[in-house]
Amino acid sequence: MLRIEDTDQKREVPGSVQIIKDTLLWLGLNWDEGIDVGGPYAPYVQSERLDIYKKYVQELIDKGLAYADPTSEEQLNKLRQKAQDEKRPFIYRDHRPENPPKWDGSQPVRIKLEPKEWSWDDAVMGKMTLGPEMIDDYIILKADGFPTYNFCHIIDDHLMKVTHVTRSQEFISSVPKFLATHEVLGWQSPINLILPQVMDETGRAKLSKRKGAKPVLEYRDMGFLPEAMVNFMATIGWNDGTEQEIYSVDELIKKFRVDRIQKSGGNFDEKRLIWMNGVHIRQLKLDDLYARSETFWPKSAEKSKPEYRKKVLALVQERLKFLAELPDLTSFFFEDLPVNKSLWQDNKLLSKLSAANLKTLLIQAKSELEQSDFTLNDLTKRLNSLLEQTGQKPAILFSLIRIATTQAPASPSLAETLEVLGRDVTLRRIDAMLDSL
Repeated sequence: MLRIEDTDQKREVPGSVQIIKDTLLWLGLNWDEGIDVGGPYAPYVQSERLDIYKKYVQELIDKGLAYADPTSEEQLNKLRQKAQDEKRPFIYRDHRPENPPKWDGSQPVRIKLEPKEWSWDDAVMGKMTLGPEMIDDYIILKADGFPTYNFCHIIDDHLMKVTHVTRSQEFISSVPKFLATHEVLGWQSPINLILPQVMDETGRAKLSKRKGAKPVLEYRDMGFLPEAMVNFMATIGWNDGTEQEIYSVDELIKKFRVDRIQKSGGNFDEKRLIWMNGVHIRQLKLDDLYARSETFWPKSAEKSKPEYRKKVLALVQERLKFLAELPDLTSFFFEDLPVNKSLWQDNKLLSKLSAANLKTLLIQAKSELEQSDFTLNDLTKRLNSLLEQTGQKPAILFSLIRIATTQAPASPSLAETLEVLGRDVTLRRIDAMLDSL
């Protein structure tokens, strides 16, 4: 179920609901009840449910379990400052009005909660106990007519028959307040699960956008696969007790158990995500990968035929870590790149050879390749024959031919690359480098 909790109107960000929907849909976390879908408990946007919340507020007031708060903001600030000066926590229930005014809709409303120690069984953390200092008369309806999150989510969870509520560890201190509210309303609390925090890669601080965490959709735009992202996120703070790291979504569903969620935080290690995404890419069938790569090709690939692009994709699939790498890995397949002298001048082995030596090697390579039918087998034989003819090591000869034919710092295996490039392109590019030498 997808419910939009938007009662804090001051913090609402335009477009954020669409981002939530786009993120969930990309990850394959599809909802079968809620906004855009409907269901038996509509509406599913809290700002459209104000009458429901006010009904429960009025019922609590009628029972003496809630009251209108006449305290002005200025008075509240003075009370808070006094508590701070006396080095004690500010607790509003110490200042409850003896005769609260009749609620006319213009004042905030506070729920009346009696302090006591609260113990509960959390499905992840186990037995939890917090003292009465966690309980206070909090505002359940603001002066603007909107309820607070702490109140309305409890109403909605009950009415919508929510069975489990997961929260991050920073909300542990709020659970007694939620339990006390359920008790006042006469309802059974859902099962609570406190989840470990997601930490940054250092493990010392909580992951947050303030410290550079990317929005999820940025990973989508970089060409990460949704199943890899789900695999990665599901295994932060959870494992099935084995050494397995790569899971399909079906496997995650089958193997998931609450008692395998860890209590300590898990690190968001982007290097692990990149590795994991590469594994998922390599597991895709070529046609599937081609369909997903549609928007990531270099502009120079637009005029090429699909069959040619598939050949190129098959060559780089083993090296792809995310789809946005495609232009860097494949542009030389679609256009003649300018001769880049630094590629051999900065090469530890090639830089030791004179221009004349390099030219001689390239002339020999061209002469041999001119006789090839450019099938993979024939190219492989001729490249190996060149090693014998020249007496050079592959690290020298093959690097030189690769640079001449791709003008790129790296490429797939040489024979496979030349087969895809074809005879005319290969010989033309060797000529271009010979001219530059």
